[in-house]
Amino acid sequence: MIYILTTGGTIEKQYDPLTGLMDFNGEHIATLIIKARIGVDYIVKPILMKDSLELSDSDRNFIVGHCNSSGERVVITHGTDTIVETANAIALKQENKQQVVVLTGAMVPASMKGSDAFFNLGCALASVQVLPPGIYIAMSGQIFPWDNVRKDVVKGCFYKCC
Repeated sequence: MIYILTTGGTIEKQYDPLTGLMDFNGEHIATLIIKARIGVDYIVKPILMKDSLELSDSDRNFIVGHCNSSGERVVITHGTDTIVETANAIALKQENKQQVVVLTGAMVPASMKGSDAFFNLGCALASVQVLPPGIYIAMSGQIFPWDNVRKDVVKGCFYKCC
């Protein structure tokens, strides 16, 4: 069983024509998974709907708590700006050291043409099934150990930092 915890971030944002802003108007991850015809057992559990820049320490502890109460295979959708900080919080407080946790997100919302959301989520779902226990980030067509990745805000991608 794969537990998919959704926390918001760009991957979940949608254009609101009334305000002209990008906001959270629903949960897109379940729709992406249905379109992908995922053939493994999974549970989608929306736990937050926030931009990652707005996440507090309390929010991160909330995510950690849900991660700790989930099974051994967990995918977390998250905003890309602070995905590494949340991965760090999970690493510091992870209770089940046999757990495989893969965080992912998108540079362009799933609701928009040209989004990387579908690809990144697919990478995360595939990798959570084969990686050894640990905490990883799936972005830019790569799987990174959580403590060896950075976001390049100029190029709009993630890279190995060490």
